[in-house]
Amino acid sequence: MQHRALGRTKASVPVIGQGTWAMESQPDASIAALRRGLELGLTHIDTAEMYGAGKVEELVGRAVRGRRDEVYLVSKVLPSNATYDGTLRACERSLKRLGTERLDLYLLHWRDRLPLEPAIRAFEKLEGDGRIRAWGVSNFDVADLEEALSIAGSGRIACNQVLYHVKERAIEHAVIPWCERHGVAVVGYSPFGEGDFPGPESAGGRALAEVARRRGATPRQVALAFLIRRDSLFAIPKASRIEHVEENAGAAGLRLDDEEVAILDRTLPRGAARQLPML
Repeated sequence: MQHRALGRTKASVPVIGQGTWAMESQPDASIAALRRGLELGLTHIDTAEMYGAGKVEELVGRAVRGRRDEVYLVSKVLPSNATYDGTLRACERSLKRLGTERLDLYLLHWRDRLPLEPAIRAFEKLEGDGRIRAWGVSNFDVADLEEALSIAGSGRIACNQVLYHVKERAIEHAVIPWCERHGVAVVGYSPFGEGDFPGPESAGGRALAEVARRRGATPRQVALAFLIRRDSLFAIPKASRIEHVEENAGAAGLRLDDEEVAILDRTLPRGAARQLPML
């Protein structure tokens, strides 16, 4: 399993992890899939207090029980809870549901109307108290990142978790370059899209299939390899079935060459610069 240092944390984290959105609908299968992922080295597990109104955190807690020290565990606070006291309380609730004494990374789920300073101050308090090891943001465009940087100072934001798949590459225009300049990791969620992965009849689908054929891989493995092709990039596909987890894990050692990247870049173009998308 390929690992990289995740932003300023310097923690060695698998380039491919496990997302957990909507896993509450199939808890037993999801727990089995998460545990199989751990066996395969997918030890970066991402969740959030929003997912299933806390039920997914409880599910993740069950999945990692007895193996917590192997896991790079991430959760997120809702912006509606992101006052200073609200962030502290939300973190404690998440820790209780997860059955752990600390998070490896804690994120603000997205930007909303509340000011950033109280949440960032709470993150720093939680880190100082050992309740989290690092903090970051999610769904932040460049203007939001600049504001967070002006409040926190250099070297404090560990990552920005954003929507990123082969048909949605808006972050490549400005967000990825900003994060790379400032040492902020980029973690792509929904790397297969939301039901719109390129089909075999499309130019992009044919290109993915051709690269997959050359490499003895699957189109989804090639897509994941494309999305983690730079040192700043990580991906957290959700997989609630064991066979999908095994397929995802098979992409971790796949490194595309320049010609293959160029083929995919040409047939799955990033499009024009625009406002940061999110789900």
